[in-house]
Amino acid sequence: MDIRVGDMIEMKKPHPCGKNSKQFDVLRVGMDFKIKCAVCGHELMIPRARAEKNIRKVIRNEN
Repeated sequence: MDIRVGDMIEMKKPHPCGKNSKQFDVLRVGMDFKIKCAVCGHELMIPRARAEKNIRKVIRNEN
């Protein structure tokens, strides 16, 4: 799966911040993904295999 820094991803399940946000900004890509919740700003690291399994849609930043 081709995911780059700066992309926004939509996950299958929302972040448990209570705002029901499924969109995350991609901050780092490698064996782990560092992503940031688009609503509350919480940053988290998740393994690449788990992230790729739970991604529903990739929104490209075409800048």
